[in-house]
Amino acid sequence: MAHLKELFQSADWKTEKHVPVIDAPDQVTKGEFVTVTVCVGKEVPHPNTTEHHIRWIAVFFLPAGEKFPYQIGRFEFTAHGESAQGPNTSTVYAHPEVVLKFKTEKAGTLCSSSYCNIHGLWQYEKEIAIR
Repeated sequence: MAHLKELFQSADWKTEKHVPVIDAPDQVTKGEFVTVTVCVGKEVPHPNTTEHHIRWIAVFFLPAGEKFPYQIGRFEFTAHGESAQGPNTSTVYAHPEVVLKFKTEKAGTLCSSSYCNIHGLWQYEKEIAIR
């Protein structure tokens, strides 16, 4: 039986459309809110159709020296072109991108994960320094 951590995939986001890429400053000011954007399909667009879509993105922060991360947010995408008339008949499609703010007193690692209904779990990490 596989452990959950073994199910997460990662790749170069410039060529892989499933990676939940984190855009945030490399260095933030201690105790001030910082804006973080997470997007799946940053360079190579993800199709986001009824049959093939990103269901959710989750964002965590692991402060340096601590054992467990804090979940900053979890975001679900539920409009993928489906309607009572069938797949891809709606004009409403979600785009898997979120913007959030958080603050921290410590440096650490931002971690993002996403779930594609066909290609499973994906992850990405970004180190954050404190000034």
